[in-house]
Amino acid sequence: MEDFIVSARKYRPMTFDSVVGQHALTTTLKNAIANGKLAHAYLFCGPRGVGKTTCARIFAKAINCLNPNSEGDACGECESCLAFNQGRSLNIHELDAASNNSVEDIRELITQVQIPPQTGRYKVFIIDEVHMLSASAFNAFLKTLEEPPSYVIFILATTEKHKILPTILSRCQVYDFVRITSEDTISHLRAVAQKEGYNAEDEALNLIAQKADGGMRDALSIFDQMASFTGGNLTYEAVCQNLNVLSTEHYFNMTEQILNRDVKQCLLSFDAILQKGFDGGIFIGGLASHMRDLLVSRDAQTLRLLEKGKQWQERYAEQAQRCRPTFLYRAIKLCNDCETSYRTSRNKRLCVEICLIQLVQAIDETDCTSGGRSPERKLKPVFEATEQTASSAVAEPTPELRAPAPQTPPSVVAPTQPQPRTIQQSTPKPRVMNGFGPSLRIQKNEQTQNGGTQKQESAQQAEHTPLDTEKFRIAWYEFIQSLPRESQAMAQRMRDMRPEVTDADTVRIEVNNVQVAQYMHNTIIPPLLSIVRKTLKNDFINIKIDIQEVQQAARKYSKAELFTRMTQTNPALNLMKDVLELSIE
Repeated sequence: MEDFIVSARKYRPMTFDSVVGQHALTTTLKNAIANGKLAHAYLFCGPRGVGKTTCARIFAKAINCLNPNSEGDACGECESCLAFNQGRSLNIHELDAASNNSVEDIRELITQVQIPPQTGRYKVFIIDEVHMLSASAFNAFLKTLEEPPSYVIFILATTEKHKILPTILSRCQVYDFVRITSEDTISHLRAVAQKEGYNAEDEALNLIAQKADGGMRDALSIFDQMASFTGGNLTYEAVCQNLNVLSTEHYFNMTEQILNRDVKQCLLSFDAILQKGFDGGIFIGGLASHMRDLLVSRDAQTLRLLEKGKQWQERYAEQAQRCRPTFLYRAIKLCNDCETSYRTSRNKRLCVEICLIQLVQAIDETDCTSGGRSPERKLKPVFEATEQTASSAVAEPTPELRAPAPQTPPSVVAPTQPQPRTIQQSTPKPRVMNGFGPSLRIQKNEQTQNGGTQKQESAQQAEHTPLDTEKFRIAWYEFIQSLPRESQAMAQRMRDMRPEVTDADTVRIEVNNVQVAQYMHNTIIPPLLSIVRKTLKNDFINIKIDIQEVQQAARKYSKAELFTRMTQTNPALNLMKDVLELSIE
């Protein structure tokens, strides 16, 4: 059986023209060879798998060719070219700086530099991953790199240009390699598939190109993996299954459900995705990318930014026309915020589910001057009147007029054991906190201006929807997300709390000290009550704070401290210590 060679090695470019996606660099190198204008040191930098080492080898082979053509390419037939192809050339040396990064290695390299080539014109040293050299090795290499012998050419390659010393950069011609575009990657993969006799769908190759992220070596490695999995028949579904990525169809269906305001189906679809073994963070990140793709698909000029096949472009354009730009702005913002908080959230599933509910309700939000940078965080009832048509997604909502909710101060009660402690109940004076917006200022004005008659009228119109723990926790976590940056410490404390509904209208929370209880009572509870009463349609909600103080562990005394305490009870111990000449350590 013939030995298998991976595609990344089998189809490695041997000429400048066969290098994919680096036309400007290869043209510059060919012209330099053809005109005889060669520098003594080159630095090739760029992402992984874009052809840095490959171009270095082609360049070293071309400058030592005995019969180069007019365009600067090697002939491939002379003794120098044959020795290079067979791996026995004595004029081209490759050094891995990742494992040879000490001063001794550089000194050995300098010794080799002093030996002129036996055949050919140049002695080429290719140093890969040059950023791995130590600072001492860089300093030892400086003088030789600046003024090498006339027959020596250095080619340095690195993926992290910022780690190279400026003194090294100033002595080299720097060539920045770029990411290979999806179109070039797909074209090259299609050519490899034809040579190997594989059947590959364009959408499958497009998915491989996106997964490779601009690296041809990564793309060819994934291509070999998919060919082994599918037996040479690369389909879009098979590639999605093997790469463990969500199909674009899932995001189209989820977006349709959001546009239809079908919260129930959104949650069920997300559950089905979790049951397939996908992570919620991957899903919400993909949904954010999908919303971005819909945004760029709204205009023909930005459609080229959509790195999808023509088959998907029509579907993106059709769905994008049904989405308002402001909704897409809000959706991208909400998804990005959810992806950020997902990493630190303890209840990761709830974090994504709240984001999906917010996306559904963002359709009905009126256009604002914020451009979607600050989407509303308020959660409305989610399982009421969901059977609406998708065409109403562009309609403007009618604002509701509601009487102001009466302000009932929360009660703060200390635990009954071991000793009852109670914070004095008083009517709290609400504070206007940065980040809560005009609603709090309106609340404050209502409290100061409304008279007794208005209070009686509001009491008559008060709402009283039954309260349960799950609904309150949704509003609780939504309020936490709306807290400003200066209150993030308290927000973290609140995430650790577990509010429980103890009776019809009372919610119980636990804190660990009196200071936290006082702060929540004066600063957090008033705006929280204002929001949850309106959101849950219950003007009688009250919050009870229990203080569960953490018992401090007993202090551990040292031996000297224990002896001192014992002598206070029995002074004769000091006399015994002196007589027996004892030491307390």
